[in-house]
Amino acid sequence: MQWQTTINIPALPEKLNYRTPALLVGSCFVTHIGEAMRQRRFPVTVNPFGTVYNPCSVAQSLRRLRTGQPFGDDELICVNGLWTTFAHHSLFAHPDRATFLRQANEALEKGHEAWCKARVIALSLGTSWAYRHTASGRIVNNCHKLPANAFERIFLPANDTAATLANEIQAKQDCLWMLTVSPIRHRKDGAHGNQLSKAHLLIAIETLQQHFPHRCYYFPAYEIMMDELRDYRFYAADMLHPSAQAIDYIWQRFATAAFDDETLAIMHEVERLTAAQQHRPLHPDTDAHRQFVENREKQQQALTERYPFLEL
Repeated sequence: MQWQTTINIPALPEKLNYRTPALLVGSCFVTHIGEAMRQRRFPVTVNPFGTVYNPCSVAQSLRRLRTGQPFGDDELICVNGLWTTFAHHSLFAHPDRATFLRQANEALEKGHEAWCKARVIALSLGTSWAYRHTASGRIVNNCHKLPANAFERIFLPANDTAATLANEIQAKQDCLWMLTVSPIRHRKDGAHGNQLSKAHLLIAIETLQQHFPHRCYYFPAYEIMMDELRDYRFYAADMLHPSAQAIDYIWQRFATAAFDDETLAIMHEVERLTAAQQHRPLHPDTDAHRQFVENREKQQQALTERYPFLEL
C-alpha cells in the first residue's frame, strides 16, 4: 500500500559531479542544500552576501557577483552601532566600518570567482514580496530592523520576476540554471497570501523555462514538501519551516536527481570518512582509538589517491 503521493522529478539534463563548480543563491533552502554539498566536499559557493528571499534581490546579488563591482563607502549604513549594507544579511554586520567593508569585498571577490567558474547556478526563490527603501528607491535584501516607515512593501508579479532573472540567465548561458521555490511558508499575509506569493514565483520559473528550454531546470522542492511530506510532523516547531528530517529527505531526493551513479558512490565514501572525522572518543588514550585514527587516516589517503579532485 502506498501512503503518499510521489512527485516525479526529472533527472538533470547535465548530471553534477565533483568536478562541477556550483553557485547557490537565494533563500535559506539553498543554504541547507549548499551546506549538505559542502559537507560532502562538493565545490560549491553559497550565498556570498547571506540569505536572499525575494527575486529582485536575487537578481541584484547575481549582477554584483557577475560584475565584481566592490562595495563602496556610499553604500554603508550603520544600524545600532553595526555597519552593513542593504545587500547583506545581518550576520555580515560588524561594529568596525573598515572591517565590514574589507570582509564584504573579500566575500564579493570570492563570489565573483565562483560566478565565473560556475557550471551550475541554483536559485531558491522565497517570496514575491519585497521592500523598497524610500530614500534611495532601491529594493533591499534586508531591512536590518530599521523603522517600517523607511520602506515601502511591494509585490513582484510573475512577469517582472521572470524579466529580471532572464537578464542574469542571458548573461551566463554556458551553465545550467537550477530554479526552485522555497518550501518555507510565509504566513505574514495569511495562508492565501502565501499561496499567491508562491504561485507568482512558480509562474515566473515556468516562463523562464519556456524562454531558456535547455538552460533552466526546475527542482520541485515546494511540491515535495506540500505533497510527499504532507504532515505537520515534518515541520519545525514554528509549523512553517521544514524539520531537519524533511530537509534531509528533500536532500536525498535532490541527490538522486542531480548526481550520476559514480558521484553518488564517491559521496557515500566521503560521508563515511566525514562521520569518522567527527567521531569524539570516550577514551582517546587507548590502543583501540589509536587503531581507529590510523584506519581513518588510511581511508582518507586512499580516497585522495583514487579521487585527486576531492578536497578532503
